[in-house]
Amino acid sequence: MAEERLQLVDVLRGFALMALFLVHMLESYELYWAAPQPGIADTIFLLFMGKSFSLLALCFGFSFFVLMDRAARRGEDFSGRFAWRLAVLLVIGFFHALVYRGDIIQLLAGLGFVLLLAHRIRSNRVLIALAAFCFAGPILILQIVAASSGAAWANQPPHFFSDSAMPIYLNGTLAETLKANLWEGQLPKWWFMLESGRLVQIIGLYLVGMVLGRIGFFARAGDYVRARWIAFAIAAAVALALHFERDALTGWFAAQGHGEAAGRWFGLLLGSWFELAGTTLWALILIALWQGPLRALIAPFAGVGRLTLTLYIAQSLVFVPIFYGFGLGLWDDWSQPTRLWVGLAAIFAQLVLAAIWLRHFHYGPVEWGWRALTYLRRDIPFRH
Repeated sequence: MAEERLQLVDVLRGFALMALFLVHMLESYELYWAAPQPGIADTIFLLFMGKSFSLLALCFGFSFFVLMDRAARRGEDFSGRFAWRLAVLLVIGFFHALVYRGDIIQLLAGLGFVLLLAHRIRSNRVLIALAAFCFAGPILILQIVAASSGAAWANQPPHFFSDSAMPIYLNGTLAETLKANLWEGQLPKWWFMLESGRLVQIIGLYLVGMVLGRIGFFARAGDYVRARWIAFAIAAAVALALHFERDALTGWFAAQGHGEAAGRWFGLLLGSWFELAGTTLWALILIALWQGPLRALIAPFAGVGRLTLTLYIAQSLVFVPIFYGFGLGLWDDWSQPTRLWVGLAAIFAQLVLAAIWLRHFHYGPVEWGWRALTYLRRDIPFRH
């Protein structure tokens, strides 16, 4: 039962990683935003942007539960070890962010410390209530109210609109890129995470992932069929309504005379709810496929799900030099269809390589290093 549970979550994590990679490919690892053009990228962004990352956050919360639960069954408190584990992950993320400023490892690790506090809350209802508060978008609602009230700070353009490091990524040397990624290039990312409410949203996803682990949602997925269908219907209705009526809603809000900035924050709020609904739909679709006759269709994602850290970093090491100015600079040479096909081919290659690798090794090299540093042991089995 436990192996079944973990394999399903590996599939969710692997699918999320590949979807996130496809987003990165279509946006040329963020350089697309220097001169965005309509095209097939819009469809990929609609399907996966925000949703794939959110699915990874959900899995992170569940993985925390698994580690704490296993330790508790052995009569151990894993809290201190988990804090150290997060610190190691922060260091890994720091070095990855030098190559690609869009790194999410630091973000997931830094917010992971919240789980240590949430773990002390035994009531699942309280945790779900806190998650609902996070999903409501308190940061964006605060900015909407402040902007409507005339607060100067809320009526200024968002800080993440400014990206002084982009010219370096487009034309700079490797040394200039690495230097920019130490601080200057990181600022737009962190401002976006804060001002868009994404930081708080991730905490909500962590809490939901932990609760799903507590109630055995993945271990006994068959027991929750009715609940999953109800959740699917609600999420689909919300996603469709926000997709087709978003312009009408933002137009109605603008007509209330709250100002341009308030309207911008309101649009971001609707977007965050759309992404949450989309995340829910993807998770439920994958679970349904896993429980049905089409399991073999998504089973290969389990392999890449077990090698998430290694593959995520390897993707950047390969494709950032292909797109960025210090390398081949192909960000504006490859068309959107070319980036799509190269991305799909790379996904297929990762699925195959992950399957081959796991026949011979227990972990990916980065996963093994992370585990060895977590327990401060070198005798962690690597080869089968």
